[in-house]
Amino acid sequence: MSVTAAPKLIDILNEKKDDAPWISLEFFPPRTEVGKKNLYARMDRMKGTTNCIFTDITWGAGGSTAELSMEIAFQMHDTGHVANLHLTCTNMEKNGDPIAGVRDALHEAYTKGIRNIVALRGDPAEGKDEWTASEGGFTCALDLVKYIRKNYNDEFCVSVAGYPEGHPNAISVVVDVESMTDSEKKRSSCIDGVTYVCKDEDYKKEMDYLKEKVDAGGDTIITQMFFDTDVFLTFVDDCRSHGINCPIIPGLICINGYAGFRKMVKFCKTRVPKDLDEKMESLKDDTEGLKKYGVEFGIDVCKKLMDSGKVPGLHFYTLNLEKTVYGILEGLGIMDPVENGDLDADAKSMVAVGSAWARVGDSVTTVYGIGIVEDIRKDGTHKVVMSEWCLAGQQKPVLYLRKDSLTKC
Repeated sequence: MSVTAAPKLIDILNEKKDDAPWISLEFFPPRTEVGKKNLYARMDRMKGTTNCIFTDITWGAGGSTAELSMEIAFQMHDTGHVANLHLTCTNMEKNGDPIAGVRDALHEAYTKGIRNIVALRGDPAEGKDEWTASEGGFTCALDLVKYIRKNYNDEFCVSVAGYPEGHPNAISVVVDVESMTDSEKKRSSCIDGVTYVCKDEDYKKEMDYLKEKVDAGGDTIITQMFFDTDVFLTFVDDCRSHGINCPIIPGLICINGYAGFRKMVKFCKTRVPKDLDEKMESLKDDTEGLKKYGVEFGIDVCKKLMDSGKVPGLHFYTLNLEKTVYGILEGLGIMDPVENGDLDADAKSMVAVGSAWARVGDSVTTVYGIGIVEDIRKDGTHKVVMSEWCLAGQQKPVLYLRKDSLTKC
């Protein structure tokens, strides 16, 4: 049985002649079979309503969703999507071979018609707070890009990640805020009273590394989420000044809830403009009001991006939901209104594989009460600072617990 190869994303972009903005979507593998079934239905609906030109499926932290990500990518391909499969270097060892998992994934993807890969380093594996390379394996996304080009030439379109504010690992705490340069101030973030920034010297290293990835064979750049449009547009200008001339696609997160927003901001150390921060605080107890504002904010961001003339299209991190995406696209006049009841009624089934894992900074429930994970040891033991009771002198009790004895809130 012959397999039809998908078109490559870079070819699709090069063939775009009109000025009409195009749309692309990103989904993640749900934790349950019900969630997967609901996701398939949602993918089909959204393909028809948005006319998306490609669709991403993520690869879970630590390679946790390898098989499921592949399965969903093939479902996308078989149902008419141009699938863009994320692939990471993390936990891809098989039978002692540190790169066998990557080799097998690429081979299977290729033989089944997938022609678009997002080459990533990946997040830490379950129970780990820091990413570490397997001995003899890939050490970074650049290694993966080089491997794909060496073994498949230009058979795949390879996308790489770009970080307008700097990769989270390159972002550090600012002790003296007044010492920051103007460029640092414009991309800095303040989270829980602490200021963070990718310093100018580290930002240049980020640019150098991004250029290496593109020069090694990266066809397009898809960016990390951002909320400050000016930061993204400056990043595009900096890329061009650095000799990075490939398409740069803005990654747009949909604001659907307060807790999720705050968690993502903290994890990525993302800059939040003052007016957005204040609005989110004022709406944190108003679920529907916050979702409505998420649509309004998304429309404003997209208009600024489109008006800049610097973006080829809009890439939405859907969070496996559709209502906010539709609201934004309707507000932009890109699609007609959809009347179909509560489109996100199945939201509870759209929980990511691995989302139950607790990481440093997460709130967890234990038999002793609620606490915050402060550290995770190499053996998986979690150091938890308890929140609800105090010792003498207002000291917080510290517990050391196995991962199976706590649950993320």
